[in-house]
Amino acid sequence: MNDPRSIIIFDTTLRDGEQSPGASMNLREKLEVAQALIDLNVDVIEAGFPIASPGDFEAVREIASVMRGARICGLARCSELDIDRAWEAVKHAEQPRIHVFLATSAIHREFKLRMTREEIIDRAVQGVRRAAGYCDDIEFSPEDAARTEHDFLCEVVEAAIEAGATTINIPDTVGYAMPQQMADTISLLLNRVPNIDRAVLSVHCHNDLGLAVANSLAAVAAGAGQVECTINGIGERAGNCALEEIVMALRTRSDVYGCTTRVNTKRLVPTSRLVSAVTGLQVQRNKAIVGRNAFAHEAGIHQDGVLKERTTYEIMSPEDVGLPKNDLVLGKHSGRAALADRARQLGFRLSGEQLRQVFEEFKKLADKKKEIYDGDLTALIEQQLHGAEQSEWQLAGYRIETASDGTPSVELTLLHGDETRSEKMEGGDGPIDLAFNAVERLTGLDLKCRDYQVRSATFGRDAQGEATIEIEYDGKLYRGLGVSTDTVEASLKAILSAVNRIAAERRARSQADAAAGQ
Repeated sequence: MNDPRSIIIFDTTLRDGEQSPGASMNLREKLEVAQALIDLNVDVIEAGFPIASPGDFEAVREIASVMRGARICGLARCSELDIDRAWEAVKHAEQPRIHVFLATSAIHREFKLRMTREEIIDRAVQGVRRAAGYCDDIEFSPEDAARTEHDFLCEVVEAAIEAGATTINIPDTVGYAMPQQMADTISLLLNRVPNIDRAVLSVHCHNDLGLAVANSLAAVAAGAGQVECTINGIGERAGNCALEEIVMALRTRSDVYGCTTRVNTKRLVPTSRLVSAVTGLQVQRNKAIVGRNAFAHEAGIHQDGVLKERTTYEIMSPEDVGLPKNDLVLGKHSGRAALADRARQLGFRLSGEQLRQVFEEFKKLADKKKEIYDGDLTALIEQQLHGAEQSEWQLAGYRIETASDGTPSVELTLLHGDETRSEKMEGGDGPIDLAFNAVERLTGLDLKCRDYQVRSATFGRDAQGEATIEIEYDGKLYRGLGVSTDTVEASLKAILSAVNRIAAERRARSQADAAAGQ
């Protein structure tokens, strides 16, 4: 029996995933996600698109400088400026990669690039050669390859490999392909491109028709050696191939695919939770592998079967993807060591100061709730890690009066440094609307609420409410997270979390301007 093929897992959560509307991350969050991807054991991390903005460049450069254990990749169009910028960002990586792309489909050639086939090939060759002059790990993507004419696609791929590309990635850029079509495209390239043995063949599938994972699996079955994917399948529009799904499909059905990956699957759930907390994009309950219902059994027949023999209704073990065997109950008498141990089991890395602050909040919560479950603890930790930047604005207190036949009112008190500021408002569309307006008045910021959600962190009437909010300020979106057994308080904390992100960015911009003026 042949040894299983090892499939390269190329994670683009920090690049394509971050392009999800509202999912942008700051430098600290990107470094945290990058470390989680290293712990997950992915092979390649596409850290960003360095030419896109100064912030993106700095993030890619920092990740390349400090992260070890995976290839660090920067994306670039086939232009000298893009490629030079990408190299500047990744050159300090242990294993740097430059990923260049150029659209090849007829619709992109005609309407976006206004270039002929010959011009496309010439531009692609120039781009790959320039990148190959910097390092020997070069990936080339013919954008919209799934809608590119086969003869031309083979011609472009052959020219890119001849110019120095070591990975050829076939993107289904708009999620248009069907599994058999993707398999046929991979087979075509393997059979018709004479120098294809000099490069790894890769796929990058979007999920517009819900087929990203199916198309990626079809490509692997046809001979692809790399899959590009993201945590939780996040990405532009309907997202990308979900890393956790492709990895567990290959592992669970190794009898079909004969493939393996290096991924540490026990880190899948913790990494999913981290990315969800950082981006503010909640994972649907019935999401495969990492959703809250993925290993839940409510039907009596299912429960009976699982109790008698797990494999009757579970094709994977919850422990294999990072779910703890039991939901350890913590209480008011639990110590810091027990809390720290459970945090580690849930996949969180807490510094001494972070643990101290989480423990303080844990003790406050334990006085309100008899039992604290994993979901409660996860919510507390996520609020500590991602709920706010430096707290320029803090909640000091609030009073709410409301009734179905009366006029609602809110009195809100905030701390701003050593100063206490209060605002009382009446009318409006309920207490949350009033509280939002009061925060605007107190901070002097013109805010627009774009999204607001409250969900239960666990279960029961004393469960914590986890509020997330998305605020637009000065044309940019900012997320906030707040947790409390009181959903109004959770909502206020979420609003202030977003406000503190705005304040931190304004402060950083002001410092940069001051430094530039010196």
